[in-house]
Amino acid sequence: MKNPAVEKSIELALLIIEYCEILEKERKFVVSKQLLKSGTSIGANIHEAQNAESKSDFIHKIKIATKELEETKYWLILCERTESYPTDLMLRKKLEELGLILYKILSTSIKNRR
Repeated sequence: MKNPAVEKSIELALLIIEYCEILEKERKFVVSKQLLKSGTSIGANIHEAQNAESKSDFIHKIKIATKELEETKYWLILCERTESYPTDLMLRKKLEELGLILYKILSTSIKNRR
């Protein structure tokens, strides 16, 4: 059975990589580097959570993934609001979809911690 959070995080990371390559071609190196780090880190933490040592460890890793998601959202907002940057609204949509899944996983996991 496929895990939607894992699958969507891979899909998002691939889109982030493609977008950052466009930013690099436009010589937007600082934002590209930050976005690449945070955008791919979401999935890395979700993957790590799949082999968590405990429920608390799982929750911790998902919390880190949500923090990275929020940072990624920040960098994308900056790109969208800067006239000289290319915009990819599909990225924001995919990020929002993954965020809904992660926050649901987090709230359910915290509620069922006991």
